[in-house]
Amino acid sequence: MTEKKRTPSAYQRNALAPGLLAAAVLFVAPALLTGSWSSVVLFVASILAVIVGWFAWQARQWWWLPVFAAVAIIWNPVFPLPFEGPVWIGAQPAAAVLFLVAGGLIKVKRV
Repeated sequence: MTEKKRTPSAYQRNALAPGLLAAAVLFVAPALLTGSWSSVVLFVASILAVIVGWFAWQARQWWWLPVFAAVAIIWNPVFPLPFEGPVWIGAQPAAAVLFLVAGGLIKVKRV
């Protein structure tokens, strides 16, 4: 039996893991926001937005920076903005999709 050698990818996606984690939290956030977990959702979303923004900076994909700066500001737990209702509930999955897209598109060339 001949084994095929696997060629390593030329790129690495550093933002994929934090993007997946943030998306998982934000997809279940509408159920968590009604209880005492709302501050945890805010912390996770804002911290992971800063991390994904940092990986975008390292990958020189600067167009992601204002997007994730806005996510970090809107979901910040220190000075929470008074959002609620159906718009806020709809913003959670929208931000989750944003994290997934960025996690898949932000990549750097391996050296």
